[in-house]
Amino acid sequence: MGNRGRAGERGRTKPAVIGGMIAVVVGGAGFGVYAVYGGGAAADDSASTAAERKAAAVKTGPLSAAEVKSAATTFLTAWQSGDVTKAAATTNDTAAARTLLTGYGKEAHIKDVTLTPGTRSGTKLPFSVKGTVSYKGQTKALAYDSQLTVVRRAEDGKPLVDWHSSVVHPDLEDGDRLVTGEAGTPPVKALDRDGGELTAAKYPSLGTVLDGLREKYGKKAGGKAGIELRVIREGSSGDSAKATENSEETPDKTLLELSKGTPGTVRTTLNPSLQATAEGQVAKKPKASLVMTKASTGEILAVANSGHGFNTAFQGSLAPGSTMKIISASLLLDKGLASMDKQHPCPKFSTYGGWKFQNDDKFEIKGGTFKASFARSCNTAFISQAKKLSDDDLTKQAQEVFGLGKNDWSIGVSSFDGAVPVQSDAQMAASLIGQGAVRMNPLNMASVVATAKTGTFHQPYLVSPDVDDRTLAKAPRSLSASTRAQLQQLLQYTAAAGTAAEAMAGLGSDFGAKTGSAEVDGQKKPNGWFTAWKGDLAAAGVVQQGGHGGEAAGPLVAAMLKAGS
Repeated sequence: MGNRGRAGERGRTKPAVIGGMIAVVVGGAGFGVYAVYGGGAAADDSASTAAERKAAAVKTGPLSAAEVKSAATTFLTAWQSGDVTKAAATTNDTAAARTLLTGYGKEAHIKDVTLTPGTRSGTKLPFSVKGTVSYKGQTKALAYDSQLTVVRRAEDGKPLVDWHSSVVHPDLEDGDRLVTGEAGTPPVKALDRDGGELTAAKYPSLGTVLDGLREKYGKKAGGKAGIELRVIREGSSGDSAKATENSEETPDKTLLELSKGTPGTVRTTLNPSLQATAEGQVAKKPKASLVMTKASTGEILAVANSGHGFNTAFQGSLAPGSTMKIISASLLLDKGLASMDKQHPCPKFSTYGGWKFQNDDKFEIKGGTFKASFARSCNTAFISQAKKLSDDDLTKQAQEVFGLGKNDWSIGVSSFDGAVPVQSDAQMAASLIGQGAVRMNPLNMASVVATAKTGTFHQPYLVSPDVDDRTLAKAPRSLSASTRAQLQQLLQYTAAAGTAAEAMAGLGSDFGAKTGSAEVDGQKKPNGWFTAWKGDLAAAGVVQQGGHGGEAAGPLVAAMLKAGS
């Protein structure tokens, strides 16, 4: 999102200073009037008075209902009449508004626009849009709802429409465009693992996934493109076939089909009943995301987000909190810095790199084992070992054993495969407990617990590599037999008697789990994480601003494991 441009100020002729006097020139065409004033206090008083008058003329304070209505009405009336210049001038980003509003007619080919204001709420005004999209003999009605906000311009107090591309259409992000034409990529008919059709109407969370499948496989699946009104994302060529799979970008989006293309067919690994369960679970929370995989193969069985826009489950980049301790524990076990049943320090506080770390509620475990520290999610049990580690040890463990952070996953749609950068001092220590610069999403953490269960990294995938001869990512080494056995027992004990016990109750014995809470600047509550396995199923979830992971995300993940058992 770019910085908004400010309206240019008129050029002014500077007064000339002559022998301590100020000569003010009032110019005209072919004549001039010269007024000479004495310098000193009188001139200062005059300038001060003028500045005060100007400041007094700038209106401040909350906008009145009349001001909001006037600014909004002027903008909507100008837009509806096709006066792009006037409409753009009523916003606080004239250039960006003019570009998008011009494209609305010339690129999106939307005409006969009717804008109907709704009921104002403070400085916000909802409005409905009706129009007609016409392109090469194809015509179709368009209708949607949007909203604008009126703000006061700082320099003169004038009420203006606060410009964002979402004013024009709610699916637009700043920098995006609306374009009507022959679609760059044919549509696809996405199927679940049993051959049933996957649609956004049936599975709302799959909207962005289906868009991604079209970008990746539209041309390869043998379909034929139709004519569409589409959102072209900033930086996109509009040819979705060129989209990169290892990307955090939101894919281009089809808003209206003027003529249907002929879809190709793509089969996914999704399980229809588990997908339905995942949709129901995330609907219980405002900002929840879930992923379930088959641990032994990496097949993705379900993915869901309660917000149906950005796909946090696959593309999110969030601090994973104490779920990261799965990787950190494997590192300590590998290096002989911890052993499951041996005593391990868990003091109230531990200092490293100038930072003082503490446990939740400042608890301590006196004379406890590493198993006890892991099950209770003791931060200081890990921070106390930082001085014995090299700066790149955790990064190597994440990449070489868990397949994370190399930007080489190829799951079938856009995804983020985690980040565990090399850190030093306090940031390195913070990384051990899933804070600092470590970033993950539920797909990554489902893969982490699957690796802990099987001992070997299996890259998750949504579409079989046999479809397009993709090469799945590999990890250079597996967990050692000793580390794998201890890590599994740590996770089992956490699920049975630790912080994950309440959520995992009733799931039997072939299970393991880890909770996590990640502090985020500006949030009152941390993000709550939970990752677990049951048999050959691995699942992970996050509830943003949900609080403790066992209470927030734990029930959602446990419900998925129960449904799959």
